[in-house]
Amino acid sequence: MWYNTKATDLLGIQYPIMQGPFGGNLSTVELTAAVSNAGGLGGYGAYTMSPQEIFEADRQIKAATNKPYNLNLWVSDHDIAESGLTDEQFDKTKELFKPYFDEAGIPLPEKPAPFQSRFENQLEVILDVRPKVFSFMFGSLSPDILEQCRRLGIVTVGAATTLDEAIFLENSGVDMIIASGFEAGGHRPSFLASAESSITGTFVLLQLIREKVKVPVIAAGGIANGKGVAAALALGASAAQIGTAFLAVDESNALPIHREMLFSDMAKYTTLSRAYTGRLGRGITSRIAKEVLGNEAAVLPFPLQTTFISPLRKAALEQQKWDMILFWGGQIAPILKHKKAKDLMNSLIKETTAYFDELKA
Repeated sequence: MWYNTKATDLLGIQYPIMQGPFGGNLSTVELTAAVSNAGGLGGYGAYTMSPQEIFEADRQIKAATNKPYNLNLWVSDHDIAESGLTDEQFDKTKELFKPYFDEAGIPLPEKPAPFQSRFENQLEVILDVRPKVFSFMFGSLSPDILEQCRRLGIVTVGAATTLDEAIFLENSGVDMIIASGFEAGGHRPSFLASAESSITGTFVLLQLIREKVKVPVIAAGGIANGKGVAAALALGASAAQIGTAFLAVDESNALPIHREMLFSDMAKYTTLSRAYTGRLGRGITSRIAKEVLGNEAAVLPFPLQTTFISPLRKAALEQQKWDMILFWGGQIAPILKHKKAKDLMNSLIKETTAYFDELKA
């Protein structure tokens, strides 16, 4: 059967369908459990959370499902130089964004406080709670950590946006690799070269990686229905990871207006932008994303830009200035149909099965 793959065997799941783990407080226990209980692999993005919050979320997921699930962290969780943020740098950012703050009628924020990496402490929690799957982005883990995960029965999954990154991850000892195509919504998890130069499409990237690496590969980006899953499997993927379609369901923690936008005509237009977080990410095109294009040097490094823009986002939401907000979403959003996680999973399974049955006939 189409669903018997290396991924389903390794992950202990029924169907090779993974839900993208959303960071930034967009993941929920309800969505993660719904996908896992339906035979896929639910995912929970934890990179913004404290160790205690991760521990609590994991406890709740374990109470909601007895099936495998995935916790996700960012290996590199900031882009700030050792010297910190200079006043000159901050002044350039204020100058670029002042018109938007003025339009919203709010003052420019103070210079963001220094950021302390949380990754090592977050990693300790992962090793303590032992999820079946630990996926990570923006880098690789040391061989020692990967070996610890192996001993603890944790399957490790790294994310690659280029063939070089995939080879690097395989050489580090990771169990599986996500081929993250540039069609995907959210952040581009590039780590060997700039995100702007790492923009291969999902199905090209998948084929390149399958030619050169031996570990199972997961296709991610531009997949939202059974035909997409079938295409990924036909090209050699062991599983498909679906983000935007799951972000749009009621069980996600996306704001109602965010989910509404993903089902609107606006979803036809997406942009890769650094304007909102300091790292390149794809969302529904906004006025700020378009106007800041070419001025990335004046955008603060991640995650200080997130801190800086946060009051503007809050004011824009309150004033319903939707064109000032970047709502995360991938290029596939215009074909979205389902608003419930269970309906989406059932449809994915039914459509993929029908596709492969047709091939046999």
